[in-house]
Amino acid sequence: MAKLLVWLFAAGKLGMMLKTGGIMLISVFAYALVYGWWYAVGFVLLIFFHEMGHYFAARNRGLDVGLPMFIPFVGAWVTLKDMPHNAHTEAYVGFAGPLAGTLASIACYWIARTTDSHLMLALAYAGFLLNLINLIPVSPLDGGRITAIISPKVWLFGLPLLVALYFYTFSPMLILVGIFAIPNIMAALKQDGGASDMPPGYYDVPLNVRVNYAMFYLGLAGFLAVMSYEIHKTLGPYSA
Repeated sequence: MAKLLVWLFAAGKLGMMLKTGGIMLISVFAYALVYGWWYAVGFVLLIFFHEMGHYFAARNRGLDVGLPMFIPFVGAWVTLKDMPHNAHTEAYVGFAGPLAGTLASIACYWIARTTDSHLMLALAYAGFLLNLINLIPVSPLDGGRITAIISPKVWLFGLPLLVALYFYTFSPMLILVGIFAIPNIMAALKQDGGASDMPPGYYDVPLNVRVNYAMFYLGLAGFLAVMSYEIHKTLGPYSA
């Protein structure tokens, strides 16, 4: 055990793990003040599973990536120290987060139905909805990173969705997303679809790969939309 700790320290891994764990606990405490302890724990874990999907996908593609970092009431992210080499890798890493988050939400839903737990049903709803919002096709959201494999022009369809969602929820986080999205939207408006900001050949992806990702994207978004709607009806005013 002592040798393992020494190795982790030498590799810089233990410090990263402690940092991530500490910020996760701070996030749990912050959410608990508003929503209660058990909901806070579940909510942060849902975010953690989402981010670890990105983490393992990036590692699988040979990218140097940091562990998830959390900011209460803002969200979490993993830091890619190596940027994707092409749009296929970017879409692969981007899709892994919502997929992992969806699987975690399905687990919450299954437990809720098995135990008749209102708490787990509320967590399932939160997970499905958060991953659905993350699929809005505008960068830097995951949806923007996934749909870039089809064409960065798709981001132009995501912008109205982002604006509409803001006026529905009045979430300050969406303003922050919009600010970060401005450079990408400007790039998408260029004649070449924004590819000039990327290395040559970045968006050169076979047609069958584009079609596959489009189908996966639409299928996941449709599933999340249906589940969010159905659970919202079950929860009633508590989910508003």
